[in-house]
Amino acid sequence: MKKELFIAKLPHLRRHPQQTEVLQSHIETIQGNGFTWTDIQNPDRAEIEKLGKMYNFNSLNLDDSISKIQLAKIDNYDDHSFIILHFPPLAIKRGMSRFNQLAVFIGKDYLVTIHYGELKPLVDMVAHCKDNSQYRNELLGKSSGILLHKIIDVLVDDLLHTLRRIVENLDEIEDDVFDENKSTPKKISLLRREITILRRIVHPLRRTVLETSKNTQRFSNDEDDLVIHFDDVIDHLDKVAETLDEAKETMEIYKDTDFMLSTEKSNKILGVLTIIFTLTIPPSVIAAIYGMNVNIPGGIETGSWMFLGPYTTFIIVLLMSAIPAFSMLAYFYKRGWLFD
Repeated sequence: MKKELFIAKLPHLRRHPQQTEVLQSHIETIQGNGFTWTDIQNPDRAEIEKLGKMYNFNSLNLDDSISKIQLAKIDNYDDHSFIILHFPPLAIKRGMSRFNQLAVFIGKDYLVTIHYGELKPLVDMVAHCKDNSQYRNELLGKSSGILLHKIIDVLVDDLLHTLRRIVENLDEIEDDVFDENKSTPKKISLLRREITILRRIVHPLRRTVLETSKNTQRFSNDEDDLVIHFDDVIDHLDKVAETLDEAKETMEIYKDTDFMLSTEKSNKILGVLTIIFTLTIPPSVIAAIYGMNVNIPGGIETGSWMFLGPYTTFIIVLLMSAIPAFSMLAYFYKRGWLFD
């Protein structure tokens, strides 16, 4: 017979060490079928210490649950397990944490989740559980182990949405790489960073979830095989990891392609400038010679040539400059240096 469900909320205020805004702390306690789910959002130390006394948790685990620098792990004890899982943030920005941490204490008759407000799917799950009694009964109708599976499943599904956004950005960058009018190095660098951060989250997450599925069966009913339930989650994580690995390789290809195309474009520009500069060498030489204060045929001192009229010397100088320039231009064309 299911026990009557109830919810209690305890609001508090605290300031997260990596944030400047004041975060409101909430404790939501939901009674399930033979166990209690306690969700603590934006916890402070007083709440955590009170929780530790209530359930006799290890003090080191309590410190880890509010720390933002822990590695994903699972610690097993006689009557409970302590699990830390990492999930990607909604947006990866400079100065922000590279992951969102979920700390879990799970026993036969309780499940405690500790996190900060960035885990929106979990926050929405708690809010929906509070507003919808049918959803509460479905979510908390079996065991704490099944509830943990559903929480992880929802967070992994949200990870799939992030993955789809990565793939869409890859397609956009592919178009931009071959568009000469768009600059892509910054986009490529930002997406490479995001893919790297996700890979650093997903690979440890898969190992921890796999270990969790094997070590939390004792917190489930005999008829519910948690390993089977978690197989679908692990399969999703495998697909995410595989897609991220492929995305990493694709980004390396796009980076190399963008570098090659940029280098080719730069080489073309330098080639054109070099040809222009080379063609100006003969006129520069002729101009330098006729600018000397020495007697030069056709110069002012020796008398200008007049057989083609008053501008004969000027015409001869232009021809002396143009003939070598056009000769070099013809040579460049013959060698194929002017056009691809």
